[in-house]
Amino acid sequence: MKKRSLLKLLALGGTASIGGGAAYGKVHGSGPYYEGPVSDHFDGSVFFNPGGDEPNGFLDLMRWRFNGERSAWPDRWPDTPTSASPDARVTGRDLQVTMIGHATLLIQTAGLNILTDPVYSDRASPFGFAGPQRVNAPGVPFERLPPIDLVLLTHSHYDHLDVDTLARLKAAHDPLVVTPLGNDVIVRQRVPTMRLHVQDWGDAVEIGGTVVHCEPTHHWSARGVLDRRKALWSNFVVEGPAGRIYHVGDTGFHAGINYRAARAKHGGFRLACLPIGAYEPRWFMKSQHQNPDEAVQGFSLLGSDFAVGHHWGTFQLTDEGIEAPRDALLAALDSAALPRARFRPMTPGETWSVPPSV
Repeated sequence: MKKRSLLKLLALGGTASIGGGAAYGKVHGSGPYYEGPVSDHFDGSVFFNPGGDEPNGFLDLMRWRFNGERSAWPDRWPDTPTSASPDARVTGRDLQVTMIGHATLLIQTAGLNILTDPVYSDRASPFGFAGPQRVNAPGVPFERLPPIDLVLLTHSHYDHLDVDTLARLKAAHDPLVVTPLGNDVIVRQRVPTMRLHVQDWGDAVEIGGTVVHCEPTHHWSARGVLDRRKALWSNFVVEGPAGRIYHVGDTGFHAGINYRAARAKHGGFRLACLPIGAYEPRWFMKSQHQNPDEAVQGFSLLGSDFAVGHHWGTFQLTDEGIEAPRDALLAALDSAALPRARFRPMTPGETWSVPPSV
């Protein structure tokens, strides 16, 4: 294998993390980030998806990466990018979302400024010279961020957990980071004084009158070759005066099991933040990344009034074209007879004042 191809593969921490980057934290055997009792999603060594699928292996990865079906992306997109200057705070029952890029959203509600999976680095990779490179600048320049109170960190893949961005946030804002089990060890290796609250599935924490619940998602985790599934992955439910928000970083559809469970536990939602990209080829991605049609099904199963489509158009992780997720989402909404205005595939710099629940 050519050296350049190997580096590209090693850098794919966001989708198929097979190497690159040392396993962080306490070294014990293969380097676990968490040690605790056995549960329905932890076998004492690694985390798993109950009744679900394990991530694909190395041979499948090679089959995918050399299938010759990867679409060409532009070096910069869109042609006229926007740059937002969000409000300092949003209060009362108002709810505002600004797309920064990929899975990084600024959610403003009940006086709280929340960032999801913040990535301001140029590459979603353990390397500064290889790996998926962003094709648009962050929709909110770092210097224009309002005071950040809370970071929701869903899992350890490089397109979601960017330790350099977390270090910048610590220095500028000192937010609280809420994350599932084990990811705290990864963060503290780079940012030892970061304020962290660690959750298992089913846990909840109150922050200034808003409750953050940690809920199951169908995914996996890794930073290198020795730490597969050593840290937990999750969704979050944010429950406050403006209503309930369901945020997903990454997920396979998993027959809609987690969507149904979230609605049964929490009731309906005002807003769902759902990934719609990085889904081709389906034989490889199905268990870890839902496609736009599945995102629309999840939206309906949740009983959500509105949804944001994210995880598309910033880093090329998989084979589909850059605009394919948006086009497929709109087609899926039309097929389901759902108004396009209810589920928006947001681009960097776009701000949405989410309407009240209907």
